[in-house]
Amino acid sequence: MGRPVTLCTLQWADLSLEAVCEKAKSMGFDGVELGLPAHLDVQQTDPAYYEGIKALLADYGLQLHCISNHLIGQAVCDRIDERHKLILPDFIWGDGDEEGIRQRAAAYTIQAAHAAKALNITVVAGFTGSRLWPWLYSFPPVTPEMIDAGYADFARRFTPILDAYQSLGIRYALEAHPTEVAFDICSAEKTLAAIGHHPAFGFNYDPSHFGYQGVDYVAFIEKFADRIFHVHMKDVYWSDVPKEAGVFGGHTTFGDPRRFWNFRSVGRGRICFDEIIRALNRIGYGGPLSVEWEDSEMDREHGARESCQYTRQIDFPASGHAFDACFEQK
Repeated sequence: MGRPVTLCTLQWADLSLEAVCEKAKSMGFDGVELGLPAHLDVQQTDPAYYEGIKALLADYGLQLHCISNHLIGQAVCDRIDERHKLILPDFIWGDGDEEGIRQRAAAYTIQAAHAAKALNITVVAGFTGSRLWPWLYSFPPVTPEMIDAGYADFARRFTPILDAYQSLGIRYALEAHPTEVAFDICSAEKTLAAIGHHPAFGFNYDPSHFGYQGVDYVAFIEKFADRIFHVHMKDVYWSDVPKEAGVFGGHTTFGDPRRFWNFRSVGRGRICFDEIIRALNRIGYGGPLSVEWEDSEMDREHGARESCQYTRQIDFPASGHAFDACFEQK
């Protein structure tokens, strides 16, 4: 039996949780990764609410290993502007005051840990946001002191969150991603150093964010072997030839054929998932492979079903011995 294949529900936020469960089951998924805030109300404190969630999942034979705090987690460390109003619920946005939004997002992120505890799971995946991202391209020159201050701001805001997670036995898995404090191997190392390698902090591994950047996405697994808390299956295509819009996207929308790169349904891009499975086997990762389906040129139900089948097909268990061990004479 391979790793469980689950469906991240973030891309299905327009549907009710029960409707998503029905679809996930019909597509062949083993479980779901519940996207916040659409499919789980972590502000609930009544144990009966969480028992109801578990009962609904059980009715459809679906497992739960992780919940997703990407949208609200983004606001914890970000420079807030009108973009955030599009993704944040009113109870986080409030009056639009930047610091108030960050504080409410931080409190909500801790509530997500309590919800995970109530649901008997140990991982919350999500984003952190980053005040550093506008300084990605260092002109006018960005000083080392400015970068250090940005990571110090992240540490100041996230360490109390991580302390709360540790006390509950929950881990926060950052999806290393452009616009986050960690978006490649070097920045991930800076992120861990900033928080003193806090034991409650690790990564939600998603290779699609590394491939088009030119980051060694297999080395990321091996470098942070003890910090891979959850895995997203998502593919990306990038061109072999120059395009009108380069790595930074040229202010085009996802799916525009002029772009150098675009997300693709799993197995239809350029990520070598065989090497990823082998690396996950080497580090002993036995958690779910969660399909985060994003392909602007494909019907999502077709894509999610196909991605589930592809993921199940390419997963395989690690070998317990060398292939030629049977040649030895006793």
